[in-house]
Amino acid sequence: MIYLIIAILILFALLGAPLFSIIIAAAMTGFYLSDINLSVMAIELYRIADTPILLALPMFTFAGYMLGESNTSKRLVRLTQAFFGWMPGGLAIVAFIVCALFTAFTGASGVTIVAMGALLYPALKEAGYKNNFSLGLVTTSGSLGLLLPPSLPLILYGVIAQQMSSGEEISIEKLFIAGILPAILMILLLSLWSIWANRKAPVPLTSFSLKKALSAAREAIWEIPLPIFVFTGIYSGFFAVSEAAAVTAMYVLIVEVFIYKEIRPSRLAGIVRDSMVMVGGILLILGVSLGLTNYLIDAEVPMKLFDICQTYVTSKLVFLILLNIFLLILGAMLDIFSAIIIMVPLMLPVALEYGVDPVHLGIIFLANMQIGYFTPPVGMNLFIAGYRFNKPIMDIYKATIPFMLVLLLAVLIITYWPWLSLVLIS
Repeated sequence: MIYLIIAILILFALLGAPLFSIIIAAAMTGFYLSDINLSVMAIELYRIADTPILLALPMFTFAGYMLGESNTSKRLVRLTQAFFGWMPGGLAIVAFIVCALFTAFTGASGVTIVAMGALLYPALKEAGYKNNFSLGLVTTSGSLGLLLPPSLPLILYGVIAQQMSSGEEISIEKLFIAGILPAILMILLLSLWSIWANRKAPVPLTSFSLKKALSAAREAIWEIPLPIFVFTGIYSGFFAVSEAAAVTAMYVLIVEVFIYKEIRPSRLAGIVRDSMVMVGGILLILGVSLGLTNYLIDAEVPMKLFDICQTYVTSKLVFLILLNIFLLILGAMLDIFSAIIIMVPLMLPVALEYGVDPVHLGIIFLANMQIGYFTPPVGMNLFIAGYRFNKPIMDIYKATIPFMLVLLLAVLIITYWPWLSLVLIS
């Protein structure tokens, strides 16, 4: 009977049934067959509503949508170009930094490619960078920043981990701080690769101009404090995550509507609607997923999974190798929110048994998901870039491979050198 139900649910998933309906059907089936009252699902939904940290999710999402609707991307490009454009490979480094910051705040990789691609791709080609290099850079940079605060995937991982009674060890603040050095490592390795790859290309250097730098800083003067709110506020303990989210949302609203006046007040209702539709979808999936998680824990599925792993995987090193391979495949097939919600409840208990720090696991998870966005054949960013730049998908594949190899090296360092993720929170 149970196998028939599982087969039916898989069939519905393949036919395109909404993810939340598959998850809730699986959870309710499990509880029903275990003679557990189905009211437990309503209890899980209430438990989500009673989680204070979730206040950060809609606030940061709203702020990200506001930034995406404004001309923030243009100001960021001009600012970083003014300060870093004189360096060898300067414009490429600018692209990595700007895309990372933009993705961190908007939380949507596709938005970064669409918003930044129109600026960076023509600029890179005009500056003398090869077409394939420029295409690969913009495509892969679309997912940079998932490890930087206030990344929504980091918040979501922390919420799920806390709901599994690990709140003391896996606070959102610790995750935000733990992601900083790994993110910097990724940007640094990509920058070094870009300088090396273009060492013989005729890419002219732009001389540093104090006048242009001050002009760009003056133009972006109201947006420069944004990372300061999040980084220093949370790192110093002055802000809780939810407080930082509220301050960020209010600040962005005032700056973009009343100071820059790039967003008309009449547009606010539409932006709120669009951002909250996204948040609502995440919360719905999260609520029913925690119901499924509750059933999996009751049925001791993680422990059974660990017992199976122990039979074939005898060391932490081998476990981490297999984990990386699995996450890369998963990232190419599922969007990051679905992957976190579905897989973290299964993987976290198993990883803990192998001695993997839960904060380190979160960084490993998101670092792999970041690459999964442009992993052939079905990485989401590949198709977004192909559509945005009107290029054949095979050209996108070829262009992204060198960048993928560099980021895979970064993921290996992040995975097997836990110090990088944990030093700032120890």
